[in-house]
Amino acid sequence: MTFENHSTIINIESWFIPFDILMIMCTLLAIVLALIFLSTIILDKTCHTVPMMLVANSCLAEFIFGSDMFGMALFTFQNDLHQNYYPDSLCIFRGFLGYVVTILKYYSYLLQAIYRYITVFYPTRLFWQSIRFQVCLILATWIFGFVCPLPYILNHEIKYNIDNQICQMPLQLSFLTIYNALCVYMIPVSLTILIYFKLVRYVQDMRKHITSANILYRAQNELKNVCNGSACSFSFFLYQQLHVRVHISI
Repeated sequence: MTFENHSTIINIESWFIPFDILMIMCTLLAIVLALIFLSTIILDKTCHTVPMMLVANSCLAEFIFGSDMFGMALFTFQNDLHQNYYPDSLCIFRGFLGYVVTILKYYSYLLQAIYRYITVFYPTRLFWQSIRFQVCLILATWIFGFVCPLPYILNHEIKYNIDNQICQMPLQLSFLTIYNALCVYMIPVSLTILIYFKLVRYVQDMRKHITSANILYRAQNELKNVCNGSACSFSFFLYQQLHVRVHISI
């Protein structure tokens, strides 16, 4: 079956509806897991520490991200079910929010890496490890997260993509595309990888020399916490892999 809109023919495959349902279930599961993690951190007094506060920040970003993806999945499901390929009134907002929460998510991982770097390399700088300083960093990333994608809205770059049924910037070579790739992905991901690489090298170097057992334990413990700090994002990885649709446009 095909759907024609302004000289564009969209093939409606039989597997679109089950695929949409699967995406809805994945995002719901991710939202529930993020809420469980957040509730545990808030209710358990032993989790009221700076590292867990940073993990809670990541979980909150993942919860908002999952809610936005859930809205996109519902929108896609309704369009496929009713064979209606038009954007709704919230499509542009969901597209903008998608960029915002992606920034918040990756920079929350960067904040965790920075905190672990500080505790290992600058253990005596207690102010840098304090709740006040870390809260300031969290607030700065949230402000940046909402300000950074504003040029997409001001330049009307977020448009409805009928093939993927989402509102996003067109994937073409332009200044805003490079700007988006740098600010949203390359800078936070590259810095996070660099910090953990330095931590790994630091642990390896300490093993080769006579070093205080407490310092070695602290560095190894921070590396082990990498997996714990990324727990909230694991359930979203599956959805992100499934999110690529294969609508065929002729």
